[in-house]
Amino acid sequence: MAAVVGLAGGVGIGIGPASAHVTVNAPGATQGGYAKLAFRVPNERDNASTTKVEVNIPVETAIASVSVRPTPGWTATAERSKLTTPLRVHGSDVTEAITKITWTAAAGSAVKPGEFQEFEVSAGPLPEVDQIVFKALQTYSNNEVVRWIDEPATSGAEAEHPAPVLKLAKTGAADASVANANLNLASSTDDNDSGNPVGIAALAVGLVAVVLAVVAWRRSS
Repeated sequence: MAAVVGLAGGVGIGIGPASAHVTVNAPGATQGGYAKLAFRVPNERDNASTTKVEVNIPVETAIASVSVRPTPGWTATAERSKLTTPLRVHGSDVTEAITKITWTAAAGSAVKPGEFQEFEVSAGPLPEVDQIVFKALQTYSNNEVVRWIDEPATSGAEAEHPAPVLKLAKTGAADASVANANLNLASSTDDNDSGNPVGIAALAVGLVAVVLAVVAWRRSS
């Protein structure tokens, strides 16, 4: 996956402070489920490239199965840690889990100024918690290290270097949402059919045909 450059009319778009954080995205992620996590890493510097990204998975919210999708031009390494409390998965105890993933760029593959890169991970079962905080480190070609490790504040105020946070819906919440959406769609379709001009026209034609048939029968008799 090549790094992506933001363009508008051929001109590079600068990344503002509010949009330049390292983030994680996993649509539909639920507690106890599996999901594809995409860590987006934008380059904030004008004079350096991103050469290494480290993402930490907290032991207290450990994930039993973690696999990394290969990113062209980058090498991924994983570190495992022993778990104080084993995870029970499919009837077996998992006593260690991946707690750190490091992506390192090969020559010529670093994320350049004005670009971003996404690193994908398949993970599950996700823990039974409302959110997972993935603290991350971003290393630049000038040896600068940006520590995206600030946890969410209870006040809701955004920190200077917020850690990527993945929100997890409760089990069944996503299915319920889809079911409700389908129910609303079905109701909408029924309502639309009742007022459909084509349907009304067809009904009118049918009534006319019945009337003509009755008139013809009376004349013949």
